[in-house]
Amino acid sequence: MEYIPNTANDQKEMLNTIGVSSVEELFSNIPPDLRLKRDLNIPDELSEFELLKYVSTLGGMNAHTGEYVPFLGGGAYDHFIPSVVPHIVSRSEFYTAYTPYQAEMSQGVLQTIYEYQTMICELTGMEVSNASMYDGASAMAEAALMAARITKRDEIVISSAINPRYRKVLNTYLFGIKLPVKTIEWNNGITDIERLSRAISDKTAVVVIQYPNFFGCVEDIKTIIELAHRSGALAVIVTDPIALGLLKSPGELGADIVVGEGQPLGIPLNYGGPYLGFFATKMEQVRKMPGRIVGATVDAEGKSGYCLTFQTREQHIKRERATSNICTNEALVALTATVYMAAMGKQGLRDVANLCVQKTAYAKQRIGELKGYSIPFTSPVFKEFVVKTPVSPKKIQEKLISEKILGGLDLGAYYPELENHLLFCVTEKRTREEIDRLIAVLRK
Repeated sequence: MEYIPNTANDQKEMLNTIGVSSVEELFSNIPPDLRLKRDLNIPDELSEFELLKYVSTLGGMNAHTGEYVPFLGGGAYDHFIPSVVPHIVSRSEFYTAYTPYQAEMSQGVLQTIYEYQTMICELTGMEVSNASMYDGASAMAEAALMAARITKRDEIVISSAINPRYRKVLNTYLFGIKLPVKTIEWNNGITDIERLSRAISDKTAVVVIQYPNFFGCVEDIKTIIELAHRSGALAVIVTDPIALGLLKSPGELGADIVVGEGQPLGIPLNYGGPYLGFFATKMEQVRKMPGRIVGATVDAEGKSGYCLTFQTREQHIKRERATSNICTNEALVALTATVYMAAMGKQGLRDVANLCVQKTAYAKQRIGELKGYSIPFTSPVFKEFVVKTPVSPKKIQEKLISEKILGGLDLGAYYPELENHLLFCVTEKRTREEIDRLIAVLRK
C-alpha cells in the first residue's frame, strides 16, 4: 500500500531494533493452533485515489443537513455557525492543546477556558462556572448529585417534561447510589405545579426542571424555584443557551445550579457528538461543584495569569472527597462555544433567539390550520412545538424524507400517551420557503 510510508528497509530497521530477524519470528510466541492459516478475507488493495473515491461514495449514502432540511430538535439543533468559529478553533495552538496541568506552558488554553467560564456565568446569571462537562445529560446528573451532597438529603424530584435521554442518564448515575426519584407528570406541555407542590417534602434534596422543556414549552421556573426553596431543597435548571438570549436567566430567577447542552453555541451536529455540558452555580457552592475551574491570578512580577484553581476529582484528591469521577473537560468544544459567543455578542444571541421565536410561531400557526393536524398545548414555546398528527408519525417521516426534509421527532417512542404526536424544531436557519414546503408536504 503505497500511501503507508514503511519501506522494506524501515521494516528491517525496526525488526533489528526489536532483536528479531523477521515478522514471522516476531509472532513466534503465538501457538500454531491459534494462528490464522489462510489469507485475510478482505478485498484487493486500492490506490489512494481509488480509496478516497470509495469512501466518498460511502459518505454520500448518509443524509445530512447540507442536503436535507432539518426540522428535528430534541436536544441537538441546526443553528448557523459563523465561519470565524471553525477558523479559530482549527488553529494548531488550540486544536492540538492538551490538559493544562503546567500553567506556565498553557496560558493560552487556560485563558480561553477562563473566558468560557465568564461567558457562561453572564449567560446563566450565575456566579461561577466549571470548565465544562461531557454533555448536557451528564451535567444534569452531576448537578442532582451535587445538590444531594449540599442538602444532605436523598430524594430527587424531576419533571417528566425533561429530555427523556437526560433522565435515562440520571438513572444510570443513580444505579449504584439508590437515591429515590419522584417523577412529576406534565399538564398542557409543562410541569404540573400542583403535583410538584405535593411531591416536595423535607426529604427532597433537589427539584430538576428544564427551561424550555423537551416539548419546547417555557416553564414557570420562578414559581417552581420558590416551591423548592420553601422546603429547603435546591433548584437545578436545565436550559437551552440560545433561549437565554430572550428569556430571563435562571440565576436571575433564583436557581441554585444551571446546566445544559452547549451544542447550539456554534458546535456542528456531528452525528451526536462530541458535545459540551455547561455547569454553573453560586460561589458559596464552588467547592461542591464537579469538574475543574480555571482561575485568574498574578505571577511573582504582578502580571496577569491563569491556573487550574479547583480539581475536585479522585485523580487529584482522596476518593471519598471527590465530587465526580469525570476526568476531563471538553476544552476544544468549550473554545468553540466561546468563539461563537464572542462573535455573536449579546445582541447577536438576542437576534438569533428572536428569529427562532418568530419562525416557530409562523410554522406552528400554519401547521395548526391544516386539516387533521392540531396543536395540543397552549403553553408558550421556544424553537420547538408538539403537533398531533392524523396518521402515524412514521408515515409522515417517510414522506418528508422522500422530499428531503428531516423531522419531526416521534414522541410516542418516549411518551406512550403521545402516540401520533411529532415534535418539530424551527431555528433561525429555516427560511419561509422551507417552512412552506414542510407545510405543503404535511397537507398531502
